[in-house]
Amino acid sequence: RQRERQRGRRRRGMDFSVKKLASGAGVFFTRAVQFTEEKLGQAEKTELDAHFENLLSRADSTKNWTEKILRQTEVLLQPNPSARIEEFLYEKLDRKIPSRITNGELLGQYMVDAASEFGPGTPYGSTLIKVGEAQRRLGAADRDFIQSSMINFLTPLRNFLEGDWKTILRERRLLENRRLDLDASKTRLKKAKAAEAKASATPDFQETRPRNYVLSASASALWSEEVTKAEQELRVAQTEFDRQAEVTRLLLEGISSTHINHLRCLHEFVEAQATYYAQCYQYTVDLQKLLGSSDGEMFPGAFVGDTNAQAPPGGVSPSAATIPVGPAAVGPCNPSTSSMTFTEVSPPSTGTRKARVLYDYDAADSSELELLADELITVYSLPGMDSDWLMGEKGNKKGKVPVTYLELLN
Repeated sequence: RQRERQRGRRRRGMDFSVKKLASGAGVFFTRAVQFTEEKLGQAEKTELDAHFENLLSRADSTKNWTEKILRQTEVLLQPNPSARIEEFLYEKLDRKIPSRITNGELLGQYMVDAASEFGPGTPYGSTLIKVGEAQRRLGAADRDFIQSSMINFLTPLRNFLEGDWKTILRERRLLENRRLDLDASKTRLKKAKAAEAKASATPDFQETRPRNYVLSASASALWSEEVTKAEQELRVAQTEFDRQAEVTRLLLEGISSTHINHLRCLHEFVEAQATYYAQCYQYTVDLQKLLGSSDGEMFPGAFVGDTNAQAPPGGVSPSAATIPVGPAAVGPCNPSTSSMTFTEVSPPSTGTRKARVLYDYDAADSSELELLADELITVYSLPGMDSDWLMGEKGNKKGKVPVTYLELLN
């Protein structure tokens, strides 16, 4: 008996599952028919109000631009696509991303290792150590900036896309199904009323037999019952649609709170970026001062010409030593410099040096400065200038001068 009861329960459960599956298939088929007829223009469609449509458009726009900003910020913080894929896999597997050395830290380590091999007491080795330590500090600042940006900026954007937005999509799909059910109920009621009106039309007794009249009255009663049933289904569908529309509307209006949250995260991202660039600037300025203070030790007499050398015949100059550019001369090359006359170029406030002319030099054109042996002139370098030339000033005159004709004075 117990086995028979268990078999009976299983049979009833299977019957219920089959009925539920059949009911679900019927609802799906009804929605598919309604959707197809709407696309073909054969059925009416319930339109949402203008405010609701604006909310939908605003939500879609927020999602699209959030995705673009998120992806491009990831590229900015981690330009290596392989590293980004690795971080994505670790995140999906819910595992901690391993710490990765930055490019600046790796470069600094290479420089320090090279200095150990070349000799830290040599000018080149000691400079490699100084620059390498600065690169390490720059790499550490880069690491802090990346971590801060990921926590305070990328994570909130990603949480919106993977959390709030998926909830909005789910409720929007449910709203669309409720709308299809509502419009299908309206169509069913419309057809039922049309059939009822046709069935309740008064028959012509001269052309209709009594049996047909009885059948017509019976059909009219059946269609009246069908109309009542369709009206009830329409009221239920309308109630469910209105309830779902209100839920979806509240979620869409929450996009304003999302914008406020993203605005706060954007401020934090800018603050982190400003801190990072300020640190980088300070580290490079300190390094530049450190290297500038040791120039005399590293390059003793490197720019001093040979006083016993003879002037090169025919105006042909051999390869010349270059002069280091002063701090104020370092900067991006101005594309309009080549078209600017040298009389318009102002000397830098620092980085100028005195030089003694070794030989007479006749200027080849108006851009060059004519020189006389043993006179003192002021020289400096400009960004993008050929290393064999310097800018020279003598009184109110200025122009290019060849380095090999000069003895640069400390």
